[in-house]
Amino acid sequence: MGRFIAFCTFDHMHKKLEELVRLTELLKIERAEDFDQHRKLMESLTIEQRRAKGLAWYPLNVVQSGYTIGERAFVLVERTQGKGQEHQFRSGKTVRFFTQNTETPNPERSGVIYFVDKDRMRIILNTRDLPDWVGSGQLAVDMLFDERTYTEMEKALAQVMAANKGRLLELRSILLGQAPALFSPFEHKVNIPGLNASQNQAIEHILAARDVALVHGPPGTGKTTTLVQAIRLLCETENTVLVCAPSNTAVDLLTEKLAKEGLPVVRIGNISRVDDNLLQHTLEYQVSEHPESKNIKKVKIQAADYRRQANKMRDRRGFEAYTERRRLEQEAQEMSAWANQLEDRLIDSILESAKVICCTLVGSAHSVLGQRKFRTVVIDEAAQALEPATWIPITKASKVILTGDPFQLPPTVKSQAASKGGFNVTLIEKCLKRIPEQALLKVQYRMNEEIMNFSNKQFYQNELEAAPQVKHQRLNIERNAPVVFIDTAGCGFDEKMHKAYQSKYNPEEFQVLREHLYLLAEAYLDRESPSIALISPYREQVTLMVEAVAEDSILQKLNISVNTIDGFQGQERDVVYISLVRSNTKADIGFLSDYRRMNVAMTRARKQLIIVGDSATIGNNRFYMSFLEYCEKVGEYQSAWEYMA
Repeated sequence: MGRFIAFCTFDHMHKKLEELVRLTELLKIERAEDFDQHRKLMESLTIEQRRAKGLAWYPLNVVQSGYTIGERAFVLVERTQGKGQEHQFRSGKTVRFFTQNTETPNPERSGVIYFVDKDRMRIILNTRDLPDWVGSGQLAVDMLFDERTYTEMEKALAQVMAANKGRLLELRSILLGQAPALFSPFEHKVNIPGLNASQNQAIEHILAARDVALVHGPPGTGKTTTLVQAIRLLCETENTVLVCAPSNTAVDLLTEKLAKEGLPVVRIGNISRVDDNLLQHTLEYQVSEHPESKNIKKVKIQAADYRRQANKMRDRRGFEAYTERRRLEQEAQEMSAWANQLEDRLIDSILESAKVICCTLVGSAHSVLGQRKFRTVVIDEAAQALEPATWIPITKASKVILTGDPFQLPPTVKSQAASKGGFNVTLIEKCLKRIPEQALLKVQYRMNEEIMNFSNKQFYQNELEAAPQVKHQRLNIERNAPVVFIDTAGCGFDEKMHKAYQSKYNPEEFQVLREHLYLLAEAYLDRESPSIALISPYREQVTLMVEAVAEDSILQKLNISVNTIDGFQGQERDVVYISLVRSNTKADIGFLSDYRRMNVAMTRARKQLIIVGDSATIGNNRFYMSFLEYCEKVGEYQSAWEYMA
C-alpha cells in the first residue's frame, strides 16, 4: 500500500475514479441503445420474418433434455425447417425458448446457448425444471436481450470503484496510470526452442511482472503460441492460472492449445463448437464423466419429480391434500439441497485439480468460481474487449496479463453517443500509453514482406520483420506481385444502397474482381488452387459475392471463402481479394475510414493481396493515398479497363 500512497494524491485518485464513473455512464448509454435496437427489431417482425433473418428457429423438436450443473435444466433442440440456413445464434447468446400453443400456461423460458452445431442447439434454461410443454409441439427459439452481460459489467465497475484497500485497489491504481507497474529481477533467461527472441523476451516480461504485463501482438506474430508457453511456465509456480478472452472462439482455441501442452485444463461456460478435442475439457463433461455424477443425476430427477407432483396438487382442496403437497415440497427441497451439496464438492474437486481455468470475460463471473482468487489472470484479445468486461476477471486476480493488438478490430459498440464518449477505447489501449514497460512481438510468420510493409509503416513504426520462410513467398504464376491495386476510377461503377438493409454494394466492381479471379483459375487449371478469400467491409457486397460464386462453375472449382472483414478476423489465406465498394462524387468512404478494419483485411493474405476500388473516391484520404503510392512503388497498380473486354 505504501507504493499507492507514494504515487497517488487524493485529487489524482479522485480524477481517475471520475474516469470509471464516466465509463459507467457510457455503459448505461450503450445498454439502453442495445436494448432499444433489439426491441425495435424483434417487435417489428413476425416469427416467420425472424426465422428468415436468422433470428428464430421454428418449428423445432426437442431431441434431448435433462439437468446440468447447478439447479439448471437443459434442452437440445433441432430445427425441422430452414435446415442449413444462416442464422445469428451463437454460443453464449441469451434466448427465449417457447411454445406457440396459446393455451399453455407459462409458455416461455429464458436460457443461454451452450453450443450451436449445424441445425442443433443446446440451451441451458434459467429454471431448475423442464417446462411441462416440452413435448407438446409448436416449439420455437428466438433472441432475447442480453441483460446478464451488462449486469456483470456494471457489478465489476462498481466493485473496482468501491475498492479502498487490498490488491484490487493497487491494481486499479496501476491500470489507471496512478502508480507504476513493478517487475522483479529475472535471473534466468527464457530460451524456448522454436520461439524467436521477441517471443522469449515477452515471456520473460510476463514472468517478471509483479502487477501488470502488456504484450502487443501484431498480425501473424505468434501471440497465441507465446502466450501458451508463458502460461505453461506460470503453472510451474502457481496453483491455477485464470485465462480469459472476449469470445468463446478465442477461449476454445486457448483451451485446446494449453491442453496439448499437457496442462490439466477446465473450460467453464459455453463453447463455440462441438468436438472431442474441446468437449473433454469442459466442466460439464468432467462432471458428467465422474463416477459420482450418476448418483447426483438420480437425486436431481427425483427432486424434480417431487416438485412436479406437488404442483399437480395445487388445485386440490382439503387438509390431506395440503399436508401431502407440503411433504412433497419438503422432500424436493431436501433432495435438491443434497444434490447441490454433492455437486459443489465434485466441482470444487475438479477445479482444485486444474492448472488452468479458461472462460470468457463475462464467464469469469460464473457461480462455480464464486469467491475464488487467482495469482494471475491472462486476458487474450484484450483489444477486442469492452473495458468494463475486462475488469470482471481482474477483480479475481493479483496479477494481470493483457495481450492483443489495438490496431486490429475494436469491440463492437452500438451507441454512437457511447462511442464518441470513448466507450470503444479498450483498457489495453489505455495501458499501452500509460505503462512504458511492454513487450512487442516483432517477427511475423504469415505474410510476404511486401504485404506486411504497408501496415508495418502505418501502424507498427516499421518494427516488424517477416520470418525468412515467408519473407519472399509468392504464388507460382506469371503475374505474382504480392500487392495489387485495381483502380475503377473513371469506369462509372457507382456504389449502390440496399434500401432494406442500408448496406452498400457495387456489382460492377465485383465483375472486375471476378475477371482477375478467372485469370487465377486459368493459371491453376491443372493443379490445386491456392486458398482464396473474398472480403469486403459491406455485408451486402459479401451477399452479392456469395451468390455469384455459388452460380459460377469456374469459381466453384477454386478454394474460395467469402466473408466480411469482421467475420474474417483471425483467419488467413494464400490470396485475399478486398472489394472496397465505395465509389461516389463526394469522396465519402464511410466504413473505410476505420483503418483498423483495413489493417485486419490487408494482413489476412499470405502470398498475394488484391484490392479493387475507386482511387477518385478513396484518394483524398491520407491513409489510402499512402496505400496507392505504395502500390505504385512496390506492387502493381492496374486499371479496371484491363479487365473489361
